[in-house]
Amino acid sequence: MATQNDEPNDVGMEHQLDNVSDHDIEELDFNGSAQGNGGSRMKRSAGKMVAIVLAVIVAIGGLGTAGGWYWYNNLRQYPVIVDGQIVNIRNGHSIERILQDNADFQKVPGRLISLTGKVLDDKGGEPIKVTVNGVEVPQDKLASTHLKEQDEVTLENGADKEEEHEDKVEVIPHGKKATNIVTGGIIQLHLPGSDGTKETWVGKVSGEVVDKGVTKEPVDEQITALTPHVPADRKVIALTFDDGPSEYTPKMLDIFKEKGVHVTFFNIGTQSAEMKDTVKRMVDEGHQVGSHSNTHPFLPKLSDDGLRSELTAGFDGLASAGVTSRMFRSPYGAFTNKDWERAGDLISTNVLWDIDTLDWKMPGAQAIHDTVLKQAHNGAIALMHTGGGNREQDIEALPGIIDDLKAQGYEFVTVGELMAMDQKQRFPEWAIKGELPTAAASASES
Repeated sequence: MATQNDEPNDVGMEHQLDNVSDHDIEELDFNGSAQGNGGSRMKRSAGKMVAIVLAVIVAIGGLGTAGGWYWYNNLRQYPVIVDGQIVNIRNGHSIERILQDNADFQKVPGRLISLTGKVLDDKGGEPIKVTVNGVEVPQDKLASTHLKEQDEVTLENGADKEEEHEDKVEVIPHGKKATNIVTGGIIQLHLPGSDGTKETWVGKVSGEVVDKGVTKEPVDEQITALTPHVPADRKVIALTFDDGPSEYTPKMLDIFKEKGVHVTFFNIGTQSAEMKDTVKRMVDEGHQVGSHSNTHPFLPKLSDDGLRSELTAGFDGLASAGVTSRMFRSPYGAFTNKDWERAGDLISTNVLWDIDTLDWKMPGAQAIHDTVLKQAHNGAIALMHTGGGNREQDIEALPGIIDDLKAQGYEFVTVGELMAMDQKQRFPEWAIKGELPTAAASASES
């Protein structure tokens, strides 16, 4: 055991070596094999030493590689272009981090503005807009989007945003105009009208109340009469036939089919129920069908209940033949303001005429023909009959009427088609189709 006063170890080693004989020394050849005693032990020690050295080298190399990978992916800096200026950024930082580290490059979000224009929040508007290589980056992608070297970034200040608001809608009730079917035109109808609305906004942040005024004007209910204003560059006429169907109606239908024209029939309910096949043929061949009451009475003389019963029975007669139209022509054209008040809810329109052939007087086929040709005008509605008496003169007059009107450039249309041509678009879709007005239809037409 050595003490502090012992000589150095190398001196002791010299004394020890003096006592060692040549036989005790191992001999090593150049192949690393030991000669003499203890050779296997030294061989194992040398192998361990080599393994340790190699492990240290590998560890040092691994640390270098890992450090290089970490530097490249997290510490390396490279240039990008922000608003035309070169900026060095650290690899691995998201766009959100880059904006934070650079004070958003002096860009600011928009402001939150009240309904009256006051600033509620300097940063409550739209966020800063970020565009990379011409493509806008969504706000929810900024934290996960990384830039590549030489990427071009454009930043824009956020836009101001108006606060959200609650809509409060107040209904403006519609009124009712006085009934006037005398001076208006040849097609009478009940326009139900519709309510208007006014709107108020209440700011959800500021609580400000702003009157936005009337957003929909009310349309007054009215019973009126209109004449279609058809295009000036067209020549159209509607031939209409009352009091059918009868034994004369099929012959007229043959003429219309041969000439390729469509007309409008106003049928008696009882006769429609008796001649359902003829009514069906009218519809199948493209003609329009309406009601001419059930038994052809003078309607203003009926009681309230009697009037409503007569109209309802007439439409029921049509329905029994498969026709649901509520288009109507009153017998003798007699349907007063009071009648509209009493039973106007049962009909779609009351269609009158502006050419009366007086064919019911049987003036002769030529006279019927001449009346139509002399009074024909663009948008005319001509009155003729297909029942209610002998209609041979009408059958005789019709081919010439159709041919001569065609020669003058006239087209033949139904009453519904005539209404649809109105340049002022005053006739609702339900009237054109011969339907009753509904709340939904009234609202859509207002």
